[in-house]
Amino acid sequence: MQICEPCSFQKVMGLTGKLALVTGGGSGIGRAVCQVLARENARVIVTDINMAACADTIKTLKQNQHLPVQSDVSSSSSVKSCFQKILEEYSRSPDIVINSAGITKDGWFLRMKEEDFDKVVDINLKGTFLVSQAAASAMKDGKIKGSIVNIASIVGKTGNMGQANYSASKAGVIGFTKTAAKELGQFGIRVNVILPGFIKTPMTDVVPEKIKDQLIPRIPLGRLGDPVEIAEVAAFLASEKSSLMTGAVLEVTGGLDM
Repeated sequence: MQICEPCSFQKVMGLTGKLALVTGGGSGIGRAVCQVLARENARVIVTDINMAACADTIKTLKQNQHLPVQSDVSSSSSVKSCFQKILEEYSRSPDIVINSAGITKDGWFLRMKEEDFDKVVDINLKGTFLVSQAAASAMKDGKIKGSIVNIASIVGKTGNMGQANYSASKAGVIGFTKTAAKELGQFGIRVNVILPGFIKTPMTDVVPEKIKDQLIPRIPLGRLGDPVEIAEVAAFLASEKSSLMTGAVLEVTGGLDM
């Protein structure tokens, strides 16, 4: 899907001058989020465990003082280092955080290795916690009325065969979001979560075609989603257009409800 220049609606998104941190920005939904936020004139910190992927994303962005940072969201020391680099570069904390970093390590529940369960939970859930905690603390100290947007998954609501670890991690992100929203509202910090359905990303590229062929008829809109369609919702939640929304769970699935 082509990312168009701002139309009249997009021009009042309210992201000009905003500083946005996007985890998992090296590919997939994270990269699309970076592109949409940059299109809306936000300055973007692109973080990913893969620095080359960060640099590749930066090359696709509308130029506006963007910053690539290598970061492992499952490591508290790495997250702390990331926020220190942001402070050194911009002398302030982000207004917007999009937690998009995530992995899968699929397998049948009865055969799943403990390390595969732990790794998925560490990145998808613990990573969301660590980044959000660091960001919210900085926003509170700086009296910034910020927006945190977490990317979960529809399978966090419904479960999915072969994804006990992934489903559990994303269900955790939903619960975490609702709790963080309740605690941070007093500081003017909003926290919302998006539940994508099946989106065309490197993560879903490995799904066998026969599985996709069985899945698509169950989607009322009849197709997989595009990362940009998730990114547009994330940009809305990041903007003042959604100023009364916190603790919201938005399903962006084409109508799929597993």
